[in-house]
Amino acid sequence: MAHARISTYLPPDINPAQAAIAYGCRALPKLNEELQSEDLLMRQKALMALCDLMHDPEHVYVAIDIGCLESLKALLKDSNDVVRIKTTEVLYIMATHNVGREGFLKHDVILALSYLLNDPQPACRENLHLALKHVAQLPSGAQGIVNSGLIPSLVWKLQREEEEIQGLLLDTLAACLMEDATEALSTRMVPFLKQKLLSTNDDIRSKAARALIAVSIPLEGKNQVWRHDVIPILVHLLKDKVEEVQANAAGALMYAAVTTQGKYAALDTEAIHPLLNLLCSSLTKARLNATKALTMLAEAPEGRKFLQSQMPIFRTLEKDPSEAVRRAAQIAIKVIEWKP
Repeated sequence: MAHARISTYLPPDINPAQAAIAYGCRALPKLNEELQSEDLLMRQKALMALCDLMHDPEHVYVAIDIGCLESLKALLKDSNDVVRIKTTEVLYIMATHNVGREGFLKHDVILALSYLLNDPQPACRENLHLALKHVAQLPSGAQGIVNSGLIPSLVWKLQREEEEIQGLLLDTLAACLMEDATEALSTRMVPFLKQKLLSTNDDIRSKAARALIAVSIPLEGKNQVWRHDVIPILVHLLKDKVEEVQANAAGALMYAAVTTQGKYAALDTEAIHPLLNLLCSSLTKARLNATKALTMLAEAPEGRKFLQSQMPIFRTLEKDPSEAVRRAAQIAIKVIEWKP
C-alpha cells in the first residue's frame, strides 16, 4: 500500500537565493519595495530576481517607470559587496536595451556609477564598465559620459585596470572620443594609447588602434600622434598577424597622414609597402582604410611618384564588391595621376 510522504527537498524550480516574484503587474513594484528593505538578505534576493527580469525590455520600461533606478542608485553605495556587485549587474543588463540607456541619461545613473570606479571588487568594476560601454553606443549616451566629466578618470584607469576591463574602457573611450576628444587630448590619452598599441593582447592592440582613430579626428589629435612618435608603431602594426589590428592601424594612419608632418613621418617609416599589401585584405575595412591612407601619402610628391607605378592595383579596386572601396579607389587614382 502506498504511503504519503513529504519530501525534504525544495521544489525543482525554486531558487532559495532569489526573491519570490509576485504575480503579474505587482512583481516589479514588490521587488522595488524589497530593494529598499533594511534586511540585507531581502535586498540581495530582490537583486537576483531583477537580474533575470531585466533581460526583457518591457520589464526594463516598467522598472524605470516605477522608480527602480533611484533604488538601484542608492544601492550602489551599499556597504555589502554582493549588493554592489548585483546592483551593477542589474544596471549593466538594463543598459543593453535602448530604453535602459535612455533611462540612464534621464536619471543621472552615469554619475552615480562613477563613484564605483575605484571599488575594491573587480566584478563590480567590470559590470560598471560593461554598463558604460553599452550606454556609449548611443551618441547621446557617449555625449552624456563626456558631459559627466568622466573622460579624465577613464583615461587614468586605462593604465591601472585589469586587462579584461581595459578592453571595455577602450570601447567606451572610442565611442566618447568620436563625440568630443578635447578632454582626452589634455589628459595624455595619446601616450597611453601608444603603450597599448604595444600590448601582447590582440584585442587590446586592436581596440587601442580604434580609439586612436577617434582621437586623431581633431587637428590637435593628429599633431599629438606625430609628436609622440606613434606613426612608426602604426606602420609596424600594418604587418600584425591579426587582420582587425591591421585595419584599425591603417585607419589611424589615414587620419595621422592628413598633416604634412604626418605624411612625411609615414613615408620615412616606409608605410607604402604594407599599405599596398592591405589592398588585397579579406576585410573590407582594411582595404578601405589602406586606400584612403595611400591617398593621403599620394598628396606628397614623393608618395605620388612611387604610387604611379602601382596604378594596376587601384584599377582592380574600382571593381571591388564594396561601393565605399570603389569610390575611395577612384579618388586615389585622381590624386595619384594629378599633375601640377
